[in-house]
Amino acid sequence: MRFYSMGRAARLLGVSADTVRRWADAGRLPTRRDEAGKRQVAGDDLAAFAVELAAESPSGGEPGDPYTSARNAFPGIITKVTVGDVAAQVEIQAGPHRLVSLLTREAVEELGLAVGHEAVARVKATSVHIDRM
Repeated sequence: MRFYSMGRAARLLGVSADTVRRWADAGRLPTRRDEAGKRQVAGDDLAAFAVELAAESPSGGEPGDPYTSARNAFPGIITKVTVGDVAAQVEIQAGPHRLVSLLTREAVEELGLAVGHEAVARVKATSVHIDRM
């Protein structure tokens, strides 16, 4: 069985370590103590909890967000917008992830996308590669 530190569990869930500790203290996320007395989360418990969290917000984002078939949602902040005559490039920093999207100039203007605005990059791919850590 693989066990995760509270900090690593937080990174995997996309929240702060304090949030994970509060969930553990409230009994929502089972933990155990290692030999040094630090709390750990079992991998299977963390996986089940991640599914539970996703079910609480079926759109993949915050309550009230639109429903979508794209399950990979990366909320973040727009860090760069480059607009050409026809096309545009928008960069979003979503936690540790930098996402770049190419879209039409018209779409950028209609959505009012600008540096400093919040945005959600939704990714839907036919091929997803997984690396084991």
